[in-house]
Amino acid sequence: MHEEPTPAGFSKRGATFDDLAAFLQQPDPGGYPVQAVRECVCRSCGGRSFEVALMEEERAARRTCLTCGESEFIADSEEYWDDDTEVDHYCACSCGGEEFAGAVGYSLREDGDVRWVFVGLRCLACGGLGIYEDWKISYGPSAFLLDRA
Repeated sequence: MHEEPTPAGFSKRGATFDDLAAFLQQPDPGGYPVQAVRECVCRSCGGRSFEVALMEEERAARRTCLTCGESEFIADSEEYWDDDTEVDHYCACSCGGEEFAGAVGYSLREDGDVRWVFVGLRCLACGGLGIYEDWKISYGPSAFLLDRA
């Protein structure tokens, strides 16, 4: 079992992608609004259950499909991921679950470019919802990141 702190706001529960999307779109006082949410779906097999690894210093996330074992980076994480560095941690729910359904929330600029990325996960064991990582996108064009959930 991996050790991982519980994300803020974890008292919410859900059972579907729509529940996770609604959670990601709740306004955060002083934060950026989320205008678009995309479900994490494995490009190889269509799977929707994942183990998620984070590299916090680099602000990067990688999901591994529990059906086929294929790993994919979320948003622009590939540019910042360091294969020579140990993964900071794997996401874990307060219930101990380490298997998740995922979605990415995007805050957009007026021109449609991505301003901020939020990695939301729903624990497959208990339904707990949380935002496990987020980071700013400081470049453009960046609308292509909407296809990298």
